[in-house]
Amino acid sequence: MAKPVLTISSKNYGAWALRGWLMCKLAGLDFSEKVISPDDPAMKAEMLLLSSSMLVPSLQHGTVHVWDTLAIGEYLNEIKPKAGLLPADIKARAHCRAISGEMHSGFSAMRGSLPMNIKGHFPGFKIWSRAQTDIDRVTAIWHECLKSYGGPFLFGKQPCIADAMYAPVVTRFLSYDVALDRECAAYCKRVMELPAMQEWVAAARQEPDEIDELDAEF
Repeated sequence: MAKPVLTISSKNYGAWALRGWLMCKLAGLDFSEKVISPDDPAMKAEMLLLSSSMLVPSLQHGTVHVWDTLAIGEYLNEIKPKAGLLPADIKARAHCRAISGEMHSGFSAMRGSLPMNIKGHFPGFKIWSRAQTDIDRVTAIWHECLKSYGGPFLFGKQPCIADAMYAPVVTRFLSYDVALDRECAAYCKRVMELPAMQEWVAAARQEPDEIDELDAEF
């Protein structure tokens, strides 16, 4: 069978691309990357949150073609069950799916107001009340998970689908200097120290400085 191919968008701006890519890395999948052009409509839709159906990232694995980040995560869990992308305990697994789904379908104010930009740094950035409400909910989720499962990741000792889903949020909090308490700041540090995250960030820093469409006000 040919090596799986993951189609992704910008590593600097592509939050959904990061989620799918990180899931593949956490699963231990040996895959190659196909990066679509910044001018591709699918990439622009992802960057600007204009599409209700994201086709990036997508994974081609033999005759299997799967898109939508959560679907990719579920597929990887089926073919790489020992990777622990979902918790073994049924209650924890349901919790993991619930908070991953909440990230998948929610937090639009935060995602729109604080678009992912790994190379960017915006000290003193004004966070509006709706985005702050989303931020407060994210940190509440993190506190609950870290307390319930003992850390250092959301569901215990190893990162899973939930950590991949919230990884772009971690980069946003750092880019926009979001004020965090000690526990959440420590969690962000642990996520950013993952070898896969360091690999992603290094590649993001090599991308062109800007994509014109992202100059729009969110």
